[in-house]
Amino acid sequence: MAFERGSVMRGVAAGVLALSMLSMTACASNKPPKTFSTQSDEPGLNPFKRFGGGAKAPASEGSIGVNGYLWRASLDTLAFMPLASADPYGGVIITDWYVNPETPAERFKATVYILDTRLRADGLNVTVFKQSKDINGAWVDAPVADQTATDLENAILTRARQLRLSNIKN
Repeated sequence: MAFERGSVMRGVAAGVLALSMLSMTACASNKPPKTFSTQSDEPGLNPFKRFGGGAKAPASEGSIGVNGYLWRASLDTLAFMPLASADPYGGVIITDWYVNPETPAERFKATVYILDTRLRADGLNVTVFKQSKDINGAWVDAPVADQTATDLENAILTRARQLRLSNIKN
């Protein structure tokens, strides 16, 4: 019987694969993961408890992970731009490149980060990207005026306030 190098290597590779699969299944568990509370129910000094802060309000099942008014206002404000992706649990909205028909040599892209479950001005961050066509027709990055992102943030916050006020019952 002749020694075949390829068959031995296949056997070794299959053995290593089997052992690694076995070791991975040994790590599996049917127990739920442990959770830890950020605030203790035990008596003691908790400087945040007195003022009602220290932890975010628990999200109810089926709700998005960010402020709903900021989320809806962001989608409404950026509705003129094509949407590349939207993650309501992480609070990230990414648009695709938008070319204004009046200025076809420029295009813009925006990313909105909703950072809080409360309707607050600092719970929103907008980043705007701009590209311009060079003489060869290729898109190159161009600087964006700082006021552009601020104007978008203000438009989103204004729309979020309008949405909130329309939901308040008299």
